Amino acid sequence: MHAWSEDEDWAEVGSRREQEVREALIRAVEETPPQLKGRDLLKADWIDTPIGAMLAVGDRHALHLVEFFDRKALPGELARLRKAARSAIAFGRSAAIDGIEAELAAYFAGRSPVFTTPLAMHGSEFTRQVWQGLRRIPAGICLSYATLAGRLERPSAFRAVARANGANPFAIVVPCHRLVGSDGALTGYGGGIWRKRWLIDHEKRWSGSPEPSA
Repeated sequence: MHAWSEDEDWAEVGSRREQEVREALIRAVEETPPQLKGRDLLKADWIDTPIGAMLAVGDRHALHLVEFFDRKALPGELARLRKAARSAIAFGRSAAIDGIEAELAAYFAGRSPVFTTPLAMHGSEFTRQVWQGLRRIPAGICLSYATLAGRLERPSAFRAVARANGANPFAIVVPCHRLVGSDGALTGYGGGIWRKRWLIDHEKRWSGSPEPSA
């Protein structure tokens, strides 16, 4: 790892760090077991957004993951995805990636908060219920973890809701950023609290809601 010196510009250091993360993700994606070579593998590609690059993984039928590339947990997510999908990942394009790129462009342009690209949800039944519950929260509205647990008829399971929320591999598309603390505080977000605030502020145009509400 390159050590930073006082003579270097912080922007240069940040750019080099970004390149290092990209290279690490490329290695993680291309670790294809020999027995899977030649199969119809999952495809991965970068999607640029106003708040940072994202990595999307999909096949001909569905999107399996879309995450900000600088999320620390992303290499682990890719490893779990390979295991859950019983496949490997190679760089390339798929219909699902093309679809989500177009929908994300519309989202960031303020044209539409709706995502219709099919999702391949790898998780327990409860985890999938949480993710579907998140998708039912309208853009511009925030709920507390406890409120979502109540909506799922599991009022005491707010901690399990929080864990499922943190395990969500579909940033923005499954809007885990719309969950806040019971006091309205912006709690942890894998993409960074600054992105969570940006997304909530961006979505106010679709609801007219002045502040997040629990």
